[in-house]
Amino acid sequence: MVSTAQIKPVTTLTAFASSDEFDPKLQSFLHEACSQLCKWLGDASNRGPLPLGISFPNRVAPNQHGLSADELLGQLRLIMEGSYQPSHPGALAHLDPPPLTACIASELICAGLNNNLLAEELSPSLSRLERDLCRWFANCLGLPSTSSGVAASGGSLSNLMALVVARYQAGLNSDPKAVVIASADAHISFVKAIRVMGLMDDALVMVPTDANGIILLDELDNIFNELNKKGRKCIAVVATAGTTTRGAIDPLQDLSAYCSGKGVWLHVDAAIGGVFALSEATSSLVSGISKADSVTLNPQKVLGIPKTSSLLLVAQSIHLKQAFSTGLPYMEPAWGEAHGGEMGLQGSRAAEVLKLWLGLMQLGDEGISELLERAIKRRCYLEEKLDSLKFNIVSGPLHLISFSPKGIDRNEASKWSASTRKSLLENNIMLSRPFYQDRYYLKVVLGNPHTTTAHLDKLTELLGQSLVE
Repeated sequence: MVSTAQIKPVTTLTAFASSDEFDPKLQSFLHEACSQLCKWLGDASNRGPLPLGISFPNRVAPNQHGLSADELLGQLRLIMEGSYQPSHPGALAHLDPPPLTACIASELICAGLNNNLLAEELSPSLSRLERDLCRWFANCLGLPSTSSGVAASGGSLSNLMALVVARYQAGLNSDPKAVVIASADAHISFVKAIRVMGLMDDALVMVPTDANGIILLDELDNIFNELNKKGRKCIAVVATAGTTTRGAIDPLQDLSAYCSGKGVWLHVDAAIGGVFALSEATSSLVSGISKADSVTLNPQKVLGIPKTSSLLLVAQSIHLKQAFSTGLPYMEPAWGEAHGGEMGLQGSRAAEVLKLWLGLMQLGDEGISELLERAIKRRCYLEEKLDSLKFNIVSGPLHLISFSPKGIDRNEASKWSASTRKSLLENNIMLSRPFYQDRYYLKVVLGNPHTTTAHLDKLTELLGQSLVE
């Protein structure tokens, strides 16, 4: 075995690893690439969340003879120097935490294996792993033993697939007048889903929310009944467990009872909040999710699983196959319940499940709980530090919080949010600037494990100065 101390950079690199013998040149190249990455990660606090300038290669088209190993490493450095840095303690703008270290390694192995979740013979162990892991997640959410799921490239695709399954089960495939009902704070991906599904422009019916950002049940009932009178059939009611701007959670218990009584599909978009079901300390936040017909879950948004890591879970696994199976005549029959390509919209796809599984294995139950609980504690700490007499604060039970100064109109709020975001960036703190209800807010996402109370103290100090200015 060659130790890392013996590994030396090489200027030549074969295009494909040898299938006959150990390739020391590949090992050296990977070692150097990993060293560059480790240096980039370890230097995060000395730079800001965003690069000072966009560093970019001087050409994107390949040259005639290809690049050497050293030249390839140089190109990688350019890209890295111009990249967003989620490991910076001030990276608080979005649901993009730093990656787990085990997941970095698994991403490398995933590329090396180059297995395809399209079919089991193209990914023997990984297909089984995906099925079992989806069932484990479903069990953690309290879904029935008949449940299963499939990985997807992101929450938008998971939400789209959920609605496709719901429409199929409702027998509304040929009804362009069918509707989907969701709260006014539901994710924008449902607008895309309606377009992709060929439904009418008004097919996404939005229900008002209360002062806490959760769907109003009385309004939902009124809207449902009015649509029924007009002959507009409902594909699904969408509940949100973790809205984008404030992290609000709809009343899942009440919605499940309502949908059961109406005989309509309940989909829970829990891309943000669903993982909180994995810890006993936080699972009550999503109480009632076990009664959903389908759930979108994105471990990448909190647990540090590198993108992409999204799951669509369904209470009845057969529903996925019924909606998406077309047959794979060029493949041998599946050894399990179905090929991965028969369980969702995607055909060929990488083994994203590997990094999800390895990351969970690295954390363990205690590590998962610690990440989730500390994220919420950071939000609680910041919310206590913010002056509620000066800021209009909107948040929920999770790890997101947004705010805007009181006593100003929407134009002034727009100017304040833009100038304050710029000033914070100059101090290496990055917040996002969502438009919510009738104005711009600044939003803080507190899932970054590198963020300490000292960083939050600095943030509140700078926010206070922004009001004086």
